[in-house]
Amino acid sequence: MFINSKEDLINYFHQGSKKELFIGVENEKFLFDQSTNSRATYLKVKDVLYYLKKFGWQEVTEGENLIGLKDNGKNISLEPGNQIELSGEKLKNIHEACSESFIFLDQMKKACEELDLKMMSIGFDPISKIENVPKNPKKRYEIMTTEMPKNGKLSLDMMYRTCGTQINLDYNSELDFKKKFKLASYLTPISIALFANSSIKEMKSSNFLSYRSKVWQSTSRGGLPQIFLEDMDFEKYADMSLDMPLLFILQNSKYINAEGKTFKDFIDGNIEAIENKKPTFKDFETHLATIFTEVRLKKYIEIRSLDACEWNCHCSGPAFYTGLLYGNLDEVLEVVSKWNKQDIMNAYLEAPKKGLSTIINSKSILEWSEVLLNLSKKGLQKRNIKNKSGKDESIFLKSIENTLLNKKTKAEKTIEDFNEKKGIDFF
Repeated sequence: MFINSKEDLINYFHQGSKKELFIGVENEKFLFDQSTNSRATYLKVKDVLYYLKKFGWQEVTEGENLIGLKDNGKNISLEPGNQIELSGEKLKNIHEACSESFIFLDQMKKACEELDLKMMSIGFDPISKIENVPKNPKKRYEIMTTEMPKNGKLSLDMMYRTCGTQINLDYNSELDFKKKFKLASYLTPISIALFANSSIKEMKSSNFLSYRSKVWQSTSRGGLPQIFLEDMDFEKYADMSLDMPLLFILQNSKYINAEGKTFKDFIDGNIEAIENKKPTFKDFETHLATIFTEVRLKKYIEIRSLDACEWNCHCSGPAFYTGLLYGNLDEVLEVVSKWNKQDIMNAYLEAPKKGLSTIINSKSILEWSEVLLNLSKKGLQKRNIKNKSGKDESIFLKSIENTLLNKKTKAEKTIEDFNEKKGIDFF
């Protein structure tokens, strides 16, 4: 079915409204050679994928190349520098999401032991220089590697040297979307500071707590657009998508350089490279996935402002946002609606370096995080979804509680450990 108008795009977003709200978590990991501390090559990572097949995963190929795995609603994919990403199933609660991540981590540990590799879940590769990061044969990355640096000076660092945690949450109407998207956008500086975990670059201090966030702020098609802090609706997001240049067009399994044409040009049948064909909704989904903003809309909302972290904190980000957006949305919105938009934008730019000491509306992010943690906990307790031991989802906020109690992010602890040991911990 072809797309003929902006109204088709608006209707597409309306179709994302759901009666039952799910949670999806995506997380990335770096793989390193056990003896040399160099990033794992494609051939080595391919061995990892082959190993994981014993757990029921099925191959995903591009031409003759193995580029990922799938299992029901879960996918494992390769990022440009061979980072491994798990895109989880749509799940009902954090207990299930955390269990899914733990099972995957256990499978990855076994694969690494077998293949002399080691893992690291951190926001930015603390060891490798970009010229030493190996590539893989996924075709879209060839165009991205050429095109992305033209409009964002750290775009290649984003592709090859960052890892994040992404939280996918649903909406039940356009009004519900507007509230959740606004809240997620307002909270972007909070995410950056609270989950900062990328303070080392090339075995030296990066002078940032979340260098990953600094990189993403200097990435083509990325950032936190000012319009996101206003009352975004489906039409405004469709307008933004229409005006955004296409990164590439996928036709007959081939990636074609769009040479600056926008999605509006695509709808208007104004792209000669593809004989002026009109787009399908699959083309629109591909286009949406190449918008790299901190918050993003598909048929669900993606929150993309968290550094990757290891097991003891990995579940806390999804729990934090589930409590706020699913459990306590209106109360949290009432709190943040008093924030000045320019303050938020300033905090967004300052949070990668200043972390919890960043100021929004005369209070530090440390102080705001304490308020938001309580509101999230309240939301999770209100959801009252318990595990077999009778504990609700708020148990997964423990890592955040420790961060705020110690007034110290994981990034700051990493700097202290690095200065003492002159090394980085793997797991």
